[in-house]
Amino acid sequence: MTISINQLASGIGLRMGGDIFAVLEYHHVKPGKGAAFARVRVKNIKTGQVIERTFRSSDKLDDVPVDEKRLQNLYRSGDNVHFMDNSTYEEVVVPLETIGEDARFLQENLEVIGISYHNEVLKVVLPTFITAEVTHTEPGFKGDSTRSGTKPATIDTGAIVQVPLFINIGDHLKIDTRTGAYVERVQK
Repeated sequence: MTISINQLASGIGLRMGGDIFAVLEYHHVKPGKGAAFARVRVKNIKTGQVIERTFRSSDKLDDVPVDEKRLQNLYRSGDNVHFMDNSTYEEVVVPLETIGEDARFLQENLEVIGISYHNEVLKVVLPTFITAEVTHTEPGFKGDSTRSGTKPATIDTGAIVQVPLFINIGDHLKIDTRTGAYVERVQK
């Protein structure tokens, strides 16, 4: 479906050059001389790249209906991750390459948001923070808590994160899924 620049709104999907973009913000500009135009900031749904484009009033844009679904992680098999759609209780299979680096933080029963087009999940958005248990790390030594420094630790998802020296096996940590960084130790 094609739309004009007057029908632009934040959050709608547009197809440009074969990729699907979400509109982040837009500004209609009506100069004193010449035709009106729209300056639009869009984000590529798959890659996350943000670009700015200008469209003239005569341009027709290709509208793409994108949906956000709440998905619950079930299990991983081969190169696919199986989710359950929380609204329909149907199983949704997403290739690991679609999830990308974020797959290292997928926990059992973790709720994520799936951005889809025609029932094909284009991107999986994890919560900003997860709580994970340390399954392996070198033991800390007495006095390590006063000295700054980090050591690698494996969490229950299999990911390796850098943690302070005082962290031990069995500790629960708050991890930032955007950066993969340790935030704090939490009580479970």
